[in-house]
Amino acid sequence: MSYIVDFKNVSTVGLESSPVAEALAGLRANEARYFMNKYKHEFTVVPASESQETLDYVNRILKEERNIEFSAKPLETSRFQVENIQFAYVFYEDGLGINVMYTVDDPKKRAVGFKLSEGMEVPKELEEKFKFARQKSKLAGTIRGSFFVIKGEY
Repeated sequence: MSYIVDFKNVSTVGLESSPVAEALAGLRANEARYFMNKYKHEFTVVPASESQETLDYVNRILKEERNIEFSAKPLETSRFQVENIQFAYVFYEDGLGINVMYTVDDPKKRAVGFKLSEGMEVPKELEEKFKFARQKSKLAGTIRGSFFVIKGEY
């Protein structure tokens, strides 16, 4: 069942099994606020168990581009298009949020972003490969983020 993320009343619905559920809920709400403010788009998530196609898409890009496979359990996904950009999100139980930004008509603007919820360790799959910048968020506390540019076609 899908769930529209409310960024005014942050809820841990769907994320309860995460040891950093509150921070992960804040991270998810932060994304929802961004899409509402920038694109007037309601950010909707689906349980990972109901969205294998999105998981396969994100996992394929991670594997083929950087040989990354996460051991953490995916809890939720989101996949949509606004303007000419396709987005795919996966939120993991350990507090990691991944997003794939894929412009339909411009191969120079395609990337995978990683965001770490406050209180989680850097996943071992990313430890030595990426440097993380910090950003403050009213909804999510301190978010650490990194990204890489997608070179292939997906």
